[in-house]
Amino acid sequence: KKPEQNISSYASEGGKARARVLSPKQRSEIARNAVVARWEKEGKALPRVEHDGPLEIGDITFDTAVLDDGTRVISETKFMDAMGLYRSGALSTRRKNTPDGAQIPLSLSHKNLKPFVEKHFGGVHYNPLIYRTKGGSVAHGIKAEVLPKICEVWLDARKAGVLGPTQTMVADRADILIRSFAHVGIIALIDEATGYQYERQRTELQEFLKEFLSDELRRWVKTFPHGYFKHLCRLRNVSYRPDMKLPSYFGHLTNDLIYSRLGPEVLEELQRKTEKGKDGRRKSKYFQWLSEDVGHPKLLQHLGLVVGFMTISNDYDEFKKLLDRAAPSFKDMPLFASAKVES
Repeated sequence: KKPEQNISSYASEGGKARARVLSPKQRSEIARNAVVARWEKEGKALPRVEHDGPLEIGDITFDTAVLDDGTRVISETKFMDAMGLYRSGALSTRRKNTPDGAQIPLSLSHKNLKPFVEKHFGGVHYNPLIYRTKGGSVAHGIKAEVLPKICEVWLDARKAGVLGPTQTMVADRADILIRSFAHVGIIALIDEATGYQYERQRTELQEFLKEFLSDELRRWVKTFPHGYFKHLCRLRNVSYRPDMKLPSYFGHLTNDLIYSRLGPEVLEELQRKTEKGKDGRRKSKYFQWLSEDVGHPKLLQHLGLVVGFMTISNDYDEFKKLLDRAAPSFKDMPLFASAKVES
């Protein structure tokens, strides 16, 4: 006599059979509806789009939005279309079969990307964002901060030589994107595309500065690499010696090349915090005020970008064009209208 199957077993088999006959689009819609139902059951409302607009980078166009909680998102469907990726049942299944219910971005659900996904996402519990569009429909979104990581996965896979011809084309597009924005640049790009930059609240800026800057002065450490000043001398046609006194105008250049590009009003806030002595010189270095967990790592990351561009540039104009494209100065934003640049 065969053992009796319980009701849940029959339900499970029925669910699997149903899944086999559903299209990827239908499965996605069912998943979205389940998320909406769960949110509503918990008394929560899905975040809604407040500002939206297309973001164009070369011939790549995304649908971007800023939600009512301030989150910047890119439509997952439009992102995949723009990158030349196509949704399939296999991709959706692989995304859902990850540990702890975490779902990696659908654009990274290919088997040959798994080692690179683990490298860049690690144990991060990632779930795609569900939100309501202005029209009231439900959409999947990718948080703006995740986009650079997605690009890095594709670039590492291309470097390792594990991609097929079609996937290589996706990696080439990822290369275009990663060159078009530094890690925080995508936030500014979306704000511009949606018009949100003109409606940001001053409180949001103050929260950013509070997170970015130390409340107490950091211990003095030598942060700027020798290569930065060596290449700056070369690009400005100044003879370089390790023990030389740098030209005073290098301070103005550093304000522009480094501090004005770290974030909105970071330079202005550093100038307020760093007092001047009777001789007119500042009593501490700007970088000593940057917080250990956010500001200082961002400075080091940006310095790496700057020195990299310096290394491949033949003259200052060439270097400046590369830097302006990859990490534009926040001085050009309206919030910087009254900022003064000092060394």
